[in-house]
Amino acid sequence: MKIPNILTLLRVVLIPVFVVIYYLPYQWSPLASAAVFALAAITDWFDGYLARRLNQTSPFGAFMDPVADKLMVATALVLLAETYGTFWITVPAIVIIGREIVISALREWMAELGKRADIAVSYVGKVKTTLQMLAILMMLAATPYDLLSWSGIGALYLAAVLTLWSMYIYLKASWADLTDDI
Repeated sequence: MKIPNILTLLRVVLIPVFVVIYYLPYQWSPLASAAVFALAAITDWFDGYLARRLNQTSPFGAFMDPVADKLMVATALVLLAETYGTFWITVPAIVIIGREIVISALREWMAELGKRADIAVSYVGKVKTTLQMLAILMMLAATPYDLLSWSGIGALYLAAVLTLWSMYIYLKASWADLTDDI
């Protein structure tokens, strides 16, 4: 098995570990769950880097890498929405998770048309992902509504705006194909 694929599978395995640590009734649980999330985020960057650097790309990695990312982010956002228990956290979480579902379906459909390259990952999408990871990390590590968590909430809202913007870019790029036979 290739190293990038092992790192991708590690992210999937870390999801239940992350959830268990998140719910442990200890004072150190928030920092520990943030550390597990950070490890997952680092392996996301590192597996892509290694896949390109070592020429170890694979169909499995191309499929599983975005799945692992989306599962970890969605899990973290659901946990944070529960913890904060407010509309103001739930809305950006839904926006981010909803966009991931829409764009995943769009990419699959465009691939069937042989036009996957038309909706390749954009710079806005990469900035959105970085900001989203940072926001989640700050909110996981912080006590709800302390200074760090407010910074995380602000970053989460910026990530949600970039989420909508990147979705607009992808939909615009595929709009002619989507509306071809209305």
